[in-house]
Amino acid sequence: MPRNIKSTSASKKTDGKELPPFLSIVVPLLNEEESLPELHRQISAVMKEMRKSYEVIFIDDGSIDGSYEVLKSLHAGDRNLKAIRFRRNFGKAAALSVGFKEARGEFVVTMDADLQDDPKEIPGLIAAMGESYDLVSGWKQKRYDPFSKTAPSRFFNFVTGKMTGIPIHDFNCGLKAYRRDVVKNVNVHGELHRYIPALAHWAGYRVTEKIVQHRPRKYGKTKYGISRFFKGFLDLLTVLFTTRYIRRPLHLFGLWGIVSFIIGAAIDIYLSIEWMLGRTSLSNRPLFLVGFLFIIIGVQFVSIGLLGEMITRQERDEETYSIRDSLN
Repeated sequence: MPRNIKSTSASKKTDGKELPPFLSIVVPLLNEEESLPELHRQISAVMKEMRKSYEVIFIDDGSIDGSYEVLKSLHAGDRNLKAIRFRRNFGKAAALSVGFKEARGEFVVTMDADLQDDPKEIPGLIAAMGESYDLVSGWKQKRYDPFSKTAPSRFFNFVTGKMTGIPIHDFNCGLKAYRRDVVKNVNVHGELHRYIPALAHWAGYRVTEKIVQHRPRKYGKTKYGISRFFKGFLDLLTVLFTTRYIRRPLHLFGLWGIVSFIIGAAIDIYLSIEWMLGRTSLSNRPLFLVGFLFIIIGVQFVSIGLLGEMITRQERDEETYSIRDSLN
């Protein structure tokens, strides 16, 4: 890790040029005017103890309360604070994407603005990264949320972990630490902020997790309902399609096509043998038509996979890869 930087300003200047800060803290928010002053004080206190240069980037995702006025007031007394305001609510993924683009730090930490994420966890997240990892995801092992929120979340995280193959217990935790290279190269769009660890893992970055403290909500109410879990599973399918199979669509469609074709062929071969032996009549066996249906579906799936391969062939010829190191 870099040597300690005694100044806690956003950056130093060398020969008239502004150096990037050690740490960028990206905080997306929506209608959190009550929690912002306290969160700002807590972050400032932690960074004063760390003695590192830093910047805090608040992304106001179309708040309709006085959140941005509070940010303007805080900005007047703190040159480490930056704020960006959307014209309307675009979602957390959009807020994080803009924050990542603005971040200049060697390390980037994300956290929610509702005070349920503790800024005191920041030093531990960066320390957990060490020299071995590129992303550390927080794990709220003990949560202070109602059962109606924690139970679906556990199920969602379990299914996501199994389908992505990444042993992380809490994909939705807002507290995460990244190396700069991760946030600049992982594309976050739509509602895919939940799957940043999976996107980073499939891009070749090293991912781990760390248990973090979770605090009860102090002000306001949650911005998420049960619908986010249904959207989350749809987004999971998007992630799987656009990462694992975007370059090899035949591996997905071809597999299910072959399975469907084999099932249909087995059914029809069995019934044909029964008919030839005089044991049944095919005219009154709907199962024979079902077999043909499976065969047709199988051929269609394989055809879709082949068309996908033809479409992506040129893109594969121009494909780029995430390079970690190079020696010349």
